[in-house]
Amino acid sequence: MAGPVIELSGVEKRYGAHAALAGVDLSIEAGVFTALVGGSGSGKTTLLKTINRLVAPDAGTVRVLGADVAGAEPHVLRRKIGYVFQEVGLFPHLTVAENIAVTPKLLGWDKRRIDARVANLLGLVDLPLDVAGRAPAALSGGQRQRVGVARALAAEPKLMLMDEPFGALDPLTRDALGTDYRSLHERLGLTTVMVTHDMAEAVLLADRIVVLRDGAIVADGAPGELLAHTGDAGVRDLLEAPRRQAERLRAKLAAAPEAAS
Repeated sequence: MAGPVIELSGVEKRYGAHAALAGVDLSIEAGVFTALVGGSGSGKTTLLKTINRLVAPDAGTVRVLGADVAGAEPHVLRRKIGYVFQEVGLFPHLTVAENIAVTPKLLGWDKRRIDARVANLLGLVDLPLDVAGRAPAALSGGQRQRVGVARALAAEPKLMLMDEPFGALDPLTRDALGTDYRSLHERLGLTTVMVTHDMAEAVLLADRIVVLRDGAIVADGAPGELLAHTGDAGVRDLLEAPRRQAERLRAKLAAAPEAAS
C-alpha cells in the first residue's frame, strides 16, 4: 500500500470545555513502532482511539490503511486492526483458544485454519500449547496479557494499537513481554502505536516518540534526536526521566555495601 498506514489531519476532540485533541496532524509509515507519551490528560489515549473509531473526532480526518475511517463500518475497520489494552478483556467463559479465535470466526475462517492459527500464535507469544484449553482465570497476569496479544494478532492485522498494554504487570514480566512484543513487531512487519506512561519503555521499544501536551503534539522524533534537539524544557524533562532514575538507582546500589558495613 502506498502512503502512510495512519494519517491524521487537523483532528480535534472536545469534552465540554476541555480540548482532548487540538488540531493534531500525524502521519505514520508502515513498519514504525511509535510511542505516544505525555502527562495524564494530554490526549494520548483519545488520539489512539480515533484510529479505530472508538472515539469520533469533532473535526479533521483520520485515514487508516488508505481509507477515511469516517466512511467505514466500525466493526469492519476494527477487524483489520489489532488492539491490546491494560485490562486485557479476555472473555472469562471462553477458553484461551476460543478467545484467540473470536475475530477469525467472525471473518468466517474454517476450523482447520483457526486451529492452526491458534497454535501458531501461542508459539509466537511464548505460551505452551496446553494453555489453549484453559480458562483465562487459570493463567497468570503475564500469561493473560500474552493471550491478549495473540488475540489481537489472530486475524493477521498489519496495524497494532496498544493502550498501556504492560502497565499492570510486575517489572520483570513487563520487561520480558515488552521485549518479546518488539521482536514480534519486527518479525511480522507490524506498524505499532503504543500509549505508555513509562518513558523508559518508550525509549527502549519505540522507533519514534510523539509527545503530547494539552491535546497537541509538542515533540516528535526518534528518542535520541528528541533529547539532542528539543528546546522545550518539559519535553526534555520527560525524556531525561529514565536517565535520572538510572543514576539514582546506581547511587543507591553503590551506597548499599557501605550502609551495610
